[in-house]
Amino acid sequence: MIAWMEWFLIAVLPFVSLVLAALAAGMFVSNLPLFMDGKRSDHVDASESGGTDPPRVSVLIPARNEESSIAACIESVLRSVQVDLEAIVLDDGSTDQTGTIVREIAQRDSRVKLIEGIELPEGWNGKQHACYRLAQHAECEHLLFLDADVRLEPTALIDLCRRFAVEHDGGKMGLLSAFPRQETGTLAEKLLIPMMHFILLSYLPFARMRGSTHPAYASGCGQLFFTTQAAYQAAGTHAAIRSSRHDGLKLPKAYRENGMLTDCVDGSQWAVCRMYTSAGEVVQGLLKNADEGIANSRLLIPFTILLGGANLLPWITLVIALAKRSSLIVEGLPVSTSVVIGILVSTIAILVSYVPRMTGAIRLGQSVTGAILHPIAIVSFLLIQWWAFWNHLRGRQVTWRGRLG
Repeated sequence: MIAWMEWFLIAVLPFVSLVLAALAAGMFVSNLPLFMDGKRSDHVDASESGGTDPPRVSVLIPARNEESSIAACIESVLRSVQVDLEAIVLDDGSTDQTGTIVREIAQRDSRVKLIEGIELPEGWNGKQHACYRLAQHAECEHLLFLDADVRLEPTALIDLCRRFAVEHDGGKMGLLSAFPRQETGTLAEKLLIPMMHFILLSYLPFARMRGSTHPAYASGCGQLFFTTQAAYQAAGTHAAIRSSRHDGLKLPKAYRENGMLTDCVDGSQWAVCRMYTSAGEVVQGLLKNADEGIANSRLLIPFTILLGGANLLPWITLVIALAKRSSLIVEGLPVSTSVVIGILVSTIAILVSYVPRMTGAIRLGQSVTGAILHPIAIVSFLLIQWWAFWNHLRGRQVTWRGRLG
């Protein structure tokens, strides 16, 4: 090996990997209290939620082939306390028993309404069109857009109303997104589902996000969005993101482009969700909207450097340094200081790179197995992003729920 290249790999790159790992770990640790606590609704007196009358909430649920989860979702909504609610479900062309299940529940409880889907208009994504139509039928001041695979806790709606009221003080808060507790079963789920928290908390400065309406800080979870009729209309409704598959990023961005703040918080005390149930669904789910997130020409290379440099590079430099140490010992030569430092710094970088995932396992209830196998998760995640980018270049779009839109 050329001497300067060997020096670069053993003496320089370990420090680069340590810096990148420390930046991500430091951001994650500093963001986590803001994500989990912030202006917690459980510190808000009930009188602050806006008078003595219970808040009125329209829970809006787009559903396409959700027969396995829709009943549990609706029943969890109906168990909500201290609010007046309506639960409106749009059956978006389901080919299973989704519509039948909702009708049966609606017959027992007048708070449940079913809307039949229509042919998807040109230029619209299915979920965005469903949410747009659901909002048109909503009669309450507060709107909760909820995925059909999410189950709410009984106090979720009143807590969200109170939390939103506190953050709305001053009139700038427009959209609150809560991340449900993610249930994971398969190894692919344990590896890749926690990556949503890893990316969010490691690379989004929460303090700046909450102090600025700049669209660059837009982020959220499409599983659960809480807003008001007035703010939703001011943001342009889902019509503003009609062609997008990535409402988790695009809807908050629409609010921010119209001068409103958005926030994302830990919602594990309010809701639980199992997004996917197999490795194939995980991969397809990540592929379907990756080009609107990281897998594009603007972000893919920087994030490959950030993620690879912090989480994969220290393993590579450690192997190289250990191999050099072994060869020197075999040749009977003294082990140089640069090799020793390379081993030490690479090891420290590896330990630091585990801080976010291990912290997530402890504080957010994520899989310990997934955390231990974090480097494999990073490799898998990056491969999926590059695969999505390649698909985008070829003009190929992943089907989801049996359609492209």
